[in-house]
Amino acid sequence: MATLWASTEPLTPAQVQEALGAGLAYNTVQTILIRLFDKDLVQRRSAGRGHVYWPADDAATAAARQMRAALDGPGDRSAVLRRFTDDLDDADAETLRALLRRTRRRSGEA
Repeated sequence: MATLWASTEPLTPAQVQEALGAGLAYNTVQTILIRLFDKDLVQRRSAGRGHVYWPADDAATAAARQMRAALDGPGDRSAVLRRFTDDLDDADAETLRALLRRTRRRSGEA
């Protein structure tokens, strides 16, 4: 996904394979892209005899969805949030506080 997010245009499996440079077989990259498409994480369109792929969402939206899935999954929501906030640096913690204040103001809370 990082390779697709870093690109300004859709990529073929061969372009993804080249960008990764990790010695992955073309078929492996193609299979991964197909699986990502099946999970609605990437979009694709025909191009020549194959397809080009691009992310369905930006990286921030994808990360937010993962966080939401962790909160909605089994387990203690409070514990998930506590563990997440325990690892925030001061700047990120202040950003989160400011976002929460803004959300409260929009919803009419004090």
